[in-house]
Amino acid sequence: MAGNPQVNNIGAEAPGHRRGPLHPDIKEFNTMNRKFSGFSLIELMVTVTIIGILAAIAYPAYQDSVRKSRRAEAQGALVALGNTMERVFTQNNTYQPGGATPTLGTGAGTIFPSQAPLDGATKYYNLSISNISASSYTVRATPIAGTSQTSDGMMELDHTGAKRWDKDNDGSFGPSESNWNK
Repeated sequence: MAGNPQVNNIGAEAPGHRRGPLHPDIKEFNTMNRKFSGFSLIELMVTVTIIGILAAIAYPAYQDSVRKSRRAEAQGALVALGNTMERVFTQNNTYQPGGATPTLGTGAGTIFPSQAPLDGATKYYNLSISNISASSYTVRATPIAGTSQTSDGMMELDHTGAKRWDKDNDGSFGPSESNWNK
């Protein structure tokens, strides 16, 4: 057996075997794995920068969409309040039953909620009835101070269906503010 080249004795080397801790091919493989096993600091910084730029662009657009949806909820509340006023007129032949302005709120004797949106805990607009007479009315949604809608401007709807929105939030309705369109 000692002379048989196919049998390895302990401590003997097989033909073509190199001594050393690792075979050269294995060493190159491990180096390659270490090179691609993670991200470099530069790659991470570029990724964070790109995410930051996208967030800086997307967040204002998101906020604008939220503001528009809250405005649409207030417009819907004004239309519903206008419908309620028309129901008051149909039942009483006047917008002022008993000579008094109908009451808004949540208690007994009220005809409609006093804040919008109508559902949900956080309210962004106060609803009111103004310029009321036996044959006309104006309902108004005014942004609540301290909310994200504060700079949005008030909106109105009258008995003829005319809509107004103080787009520049200057406290009055100019000629270009005779609708609810942006």
